[in-house]
Amino acid sequence: VQLQASGGGLVQSGDSLRVSCEGSGRTFSSYAVGWFRQAPGKEREFVAGVSASGETSAYDDSVKGRFSISRDNSANAVFLQMNRLRPEDTAIYYCAARRSIWPHMGVREYDFWGQGTQVTVSS
Repeated sequence: VQLQASGGGLVQSGDSLRVSCEGSGRTFSSYAVGWFRQAPGKEREFVAGVSASGETSAYDDSVKGRFSISRDNSANAVFLQMNRLRPEDTAIYYCAARRSIWPHMGVREYDFWGQGTQVTVSS
């Protein structure tokens, strides 16, 4: 599976942004997908994950109520809608897929990674 993240950009605090992850291959719909982010000098961290079917999702506490993950398996795509963005949300956002129907918060649990898209939130 190959993953391509897109949609990042420069926004102001309080704005919204949607990043997308497009996957290749017929098996994409059988994989759980997660979004992670990495800020300069920090470790990569879990943001949100969605099950293969799209029916189950999970979020880090720092984004609950502000971010929403969804997927469209007919288009091999996963989306992360980010609302009420804060400067501390600034990071490179990566999507990743794992050979399981369930998402996981651990970075090492994912088998395939996209190249990342930069999200910058100014105060």
